[in-house]
Amino acid sequence: MVWTGTWVAERLGVELIGDEELPDLLGLALRRNPKRAHLLVSGVLGKHVPQRPSVVYGAGLDLGRRVRALLGDGEAARAVVLGYAETATALGHAVADGLALAPYLHSTRRPVPGVARAGGFEESHSHATSHLLLPEDPGLLAGDGPLVLVDDEFSTGNTVLNTIRDLHANYPRERYVVVALVDMRSAADLGRLDAFAEEIGARVDLIARAAGTVRLPEGVLEKGRALVAEHETAPEPKPAAPAPGAVRAELDWPRGLPDGGRHGFTPEHRERLEAALPSLADRVGAALGAPRAAGTPGAPETSGTGAGADTASGSGITAGTGTGTDIATGTGAGTTTGAVTAARRVLVLGFEELMYAPLRLGTALEEAGHDVRYSTTTRSPVLAVDDPGYAIRTRLVFPAHDDPADGPGERYAYNVAGGGFDAVVLVVDSAADTPALHAPDGLLARLAEHVPHVVLAVIPSYVPGAAPHAPGTTGAARAVENGGAGEDAAGTADGTATEVPDATEAPERSSMLPEPLRGPAFSSYAPEEVGWLLQDLSDVALEAPTEEREEAVQSGGAHYAESLPVEYQPSERYQELFHAALAGSAARIARAVGTVTETVLAERAGTPVLVSLARAGTPVGVLMRRWAQARHSLDLPHYAVSIVRGRGIDANALRWLAAHHDPADVVFVDGWTGKGAITRELAEAIREFEEFDGFDPDIAVLADPGSCVRTYGTREDFLIPSACLNSTVSGLVSRTVLRSDLVGPDDFHGAKFYRELAGSDVSGVFLDAVAARFDEVAATVETDVKELLNADRAPTWEGWAAVERISEEYGIHDVNLVKPGVGETTRVLLRRVPWKILAKRGAGADLAHVRLLAEQRGVPVEEVDDLPYSCVGLIHPKYTRGATGADGKAVASQ
Repeated sequence: MVWTGTWVAERLGVELIGDEELPDLLGLALRRNPKRAHLLVSGVLGKHVPQRPSVVYGAGLDLGRRVRALLGDGEAARAVVLGYAETATALGHAVADGLALAPYLHSTRRPVPGVARAGGFEESHSHATSHLLLPEDPGLLAGDGPLVLVDDEFSTGNTVLNTIRDLHANYPRERYVVVALVDMRSAADLGRLDAFAEEIGARVDLIARAAGTVRLPEGVLEKGRALVAEHETAPEPKPAAPAPGAVRAELDWPRGLPDGGRHGFTPEHRERLEAALPSLADRVGAALGAPRAAGTPGAPETSGTGAGADTASGSGITAGTGTGTDIATGTGAGTTTGAVTAARRVLVLGFEELMYAPLRLGTALEEAGHDVRYSTTTRSPVLAVDDPGYAIRTRLVFPAHDDPADGPGERYAYNVAGGGFDAVVLVVDSAADTPALHAPDGLLARLAEHVPHVVLAVIPSYVPGAAPHAPGTTGAARAVENGGAGEDAAGTADGTATEVPDATEAPERSSMLPEPLRGPAFSSYAPEEVGWLLQDLSDVALEAPTEEREEAVQSGGAHYAESLPVEYQPSERYQELFHAALAGSAARIARAVGTVTETVLAERAGTPVLVSLARAGTPVGVLMRRWAQARHSLDLPHYAVSIVRGRGIDANALRWLAAHHDPADVVFVDGWTGKGAITRELAEAIREFEEFDGFDPDIAVLADPGSCVRTYGTREDFLIPSACLNSTVSGLVSRTVLRSDLVGPDDFHGAKFYRELAGSDVSGVFLDAVAARFDEVAATVETDVKELLNADRAPTWEGWAAVERISEEYGIHDVNLVKPGVGETTRVLLRRVPWKILAKRGAGADLAHVRLLAEQRGVPVEEVDDLPYSCVGLIHPKYTRGATGADGKAVASQ
């Protein structure tokens, strides 16, 4: 049998090294990802690859029994098992079943209104919560027994270690057990677990079914990107036949039984589910045996009891009214065997986090002797290649249908089309039983294109504190046909009424991240120029005097992002300098805009999505968008997001982007680099947290004097006129704000729109002046780009080295107080308490505005030689109001 990693291994030179069992457990696939060319695809997880339910469930049971043997019965009874959404929710359940004595909880990405959080796993340097913990019993996490963490793969260990670190701070324990199907840590990561355990003063054990690592050859990322670009446009599988209807099976779900482990699942819950499984499986089997609705291709004559009439209550199937036809149904539990025999090969398909209930339905059908496979839908985009040596042969794409908290987006079902299935049983919770599921492009329609018989089984969504679900009240069953896609919860396309769920079983609905803010409601930019992934804090008083802010920041009493400086109002003389600088540098700016944009277009497959780092990057993003439109008729999406030094990028903004665009298409944009602190901040966030896989942390900038990035318009340190002003050249938007009382775990970072400054706004003036020079510089840009694409553009970080030297030479001993480059020096003079300015000897007009600001604030300008930047701004070290400088003189400020 061909190993399902052969296709990738032969083309990329990737090797799977380790236990003999690894090739049976893992295949390989590709996805567009700047960090990792390959994707490990589990053959026993039941996520991307359909597998026998007994194999999937048995893998988790075995791991759970090994944990129980490690802990002993006494400690196992005190343990709590925690699984990860979305891939490991069923695996974690099965591990808990193997322990038999422990309750189970899995993280979730679906907030439930009115349900308090007991915790969450934090993203890098950020307030934003990626995984939520919503146990019905808040005490579930408060015990001191062992915590068993279950994930499908232990690769770098970052996710698990960050989880333990966050939970240990609030619920300290003496022992943790990490469980995974495969331990794929590299040699460099092997020692981290022991070091981490010593750091927190706890014991951390690891149990895995198999261990190994992946050996990657040189150049694998480039080869992987080329392979994806070559194959990603391949068409999806064509429908095998006209789509038949789908049958709905109402499950008599036990009263008050959770639909999964999102809110906690106890050993008592487990016993109740085990007792109910035979009946639930019979109802699914009866639906599988129901003939198609009359009028669909190949359907036999209907033998139902008439439109709108119910069948015998024992069957669990209700007559449908979708298009005026009836559904013939089975008549009891005895139909299961015959039904599944008629549907010779059945796929039970779960839904994202809802994995355990579908898995157990599958095991119940399999135990009766039928040919069943199990897998689930997923959020993860993976390249499909129809080759026996590749793990993902086919994929179906459909829109999300559960109103996800991070907004709409594509979802996927892999290896379903072409899998030889006679029937598919789609199991969803009531939160996902929406019109989008039944739409012409929805999941039901996509499945029906490739599988002759489709059954929809809906489990009531469990909400802590809600009244228990009453059997038989989840709505009328119906045939879902191509012609009936307009049906909703209140009725069918032909106006026939259907039963509406009562209030006790209302499906949970996630609070969605809002759509981007746009002008003119927020910012003076045109709405198509940029969408701000921010929340509007315009009505909040956030400004503080510069001296008060500096003292609070340097004393450790506040972070600079918790308040705003009073907006600088330029004098008439300073405004004249801005307009003179713009007139003199517009062509130079246009050339840099063209060069960086053409470099991005040349090196990025697909359509780039510009994501500027608010707010200095936003005018640059708008100009790059205008260049692409003017020169190539491309309408590039452009968004602005917040990144805060020491706190990281807005993780919720990244989630919104990932839900609406391919992360591999995202290009982060900024105005310039100084010493590279923000460049490092972004790279660290993307590197450390696996949720952000797919985003490329490289930043495209106009000017890179610090040699911190590889995508730039120039590496000269020159005046970018947008650096001369604050909001009045940036769409009247403030610097971004991150304060816990204003920005919650599900919010974007904040900012203000200074509408009152509209009379001083030159944002459009700046953009128009630069865009007017595009044609003039086009030929030069073409030459520049050819040279850059053939040049060694690897960052040298020489700017960082210079900053460290300056910090020590001037006795500052804090690189954060050294701001190199024209743009950063201007910010020091506008927002901070400057100590002195270092100017490169001979620097001319580029520093005219710097000299004027320094004069207005009484700050000395020191001419120096051998400065790698045009100028450097030094913030006053250890500032307090009334502080004196090295010369003993008081710091002047205005």
